[in-house]
Amino acid sequence: MPLPTRRDLVRMAAASAAARLVPPALAQEPRTVGYCVVGLGRIASHFMAGSRLSEYTRIAALVSGRRDKAEKFAAQYNVPPGSIYGYENYDAIAENKAIDAVIVCLPNSMHAEYTIRAARAGKHVLCEKPMCTTVADGEAMIAACRQARRKLMIAYRCHYEPLNLKAVAWLREGRLGSIHTIESAFGYNSAPGEWRLNRKLAGGGPLMDVGIYCLNAVRYLTGEEPTDLKGSMTVADPSDPRFKEVEEDLVWSMRFPSGAVASCQTSYGVAMQGYFHVRGSKGTLHMDPAFNYDGLRFAARIDGQAPIDESSQYRDPAQFALETDHLAECILQNRTPKSPGEEGLRDMRLMMEIYKSCGRA
Repeated sequence: MPLPTRRDLVRMAAASAAARLVPPALAQEPRTVGYCVVGLGRIASHFMAGSRLSEYTRIAALVSGRRDKAEKFAAQYNVPPGSIYGYENYDAIAENKAIDAVIVCLPNSMHAEYTIRAARAGKHVLCEKPMCTTVADGEAMIAACRQARRKLMIAYRCHYEPLNLKAVAWLREGRLGSIHTIESAFGYNSAPGEWRLNRKLAGGGPLMDVGIYCLNAVRYLTGEEPTDLKGSMTVADPSDPRFKEVEEDLVWSMRFPSGAVASCQTSYGVAMQGYFHVRGSKGTLHMDPAFNYDGLRFAARIDGQAPIDESSQYRDPAQFALETDHLAECILQNRTPKSPGEEGLRDMRLMMEIYKSCGRA
């Protein structure tokens, strides 16, 4: 199946819940938001490819420690040479009027610094998850953007993905009755040498990387905050050099005010296709995969109704276009993002509680 064009994406969005992200006012008076991409790794590549499918996003500037790499991307996205920056002159983005917002695609421990400096430069911020590595940093990021009167949005793609939105809507409408249990998992076998295996850079292991999808999903599915968390983490082979600083496997449970309980697991040692499974008094709802860039699948079995089995129309990198257009809408209409800094901070606090329950200092 070929990747949809921008026109195809807009047509699909018009027929889905995502269409609500594009209000009539913007459709009548289109305007783009210029993004400065900070860090040109894998996630930045997906983001920039998604900008080609976006109605309101353009790549305006690049920040990289490698000028040659930045120039290659600049040629692909029509970024002028004068809008390529290094980390040493990052603060000069303040003088570039073509830049409206910054997307931070750096290792986790660098998110706070480059978000705060972007806000001080007068730019809105889209920051990759996790928003940072400490609660204090998250609070500082929110404070800096608030003081500068700039938007801060955390890049939770699934908050804007139509099938995840459908799952949330079904649960809010009570189609499954009362929620009893939720199971979720996400993991992969990490290659040696990844920066994510360095605790100073990553802040933790798979919980901070892919486990956060499970944690965040259970929160948006229930619409509640957990009142009790318990976790356990292990390293299967203590001699494995990959896990000298971070956990290999982590499992945790949560209880919610409604009585629903959740069980989650994440790993850097084994592949776990990201999914969630919800059991309610009237049936079940399952997404597998739930968190990938494409190929998502929604299935439901409700008592007395025909089974539902639906696959996503969206292909990588279309989810990134939905995400970035949402922030563009918020900037242009002065609205609060659906996944603001406060949402990222809630996950940070919960992950620190999970680590504490595992005995990590």
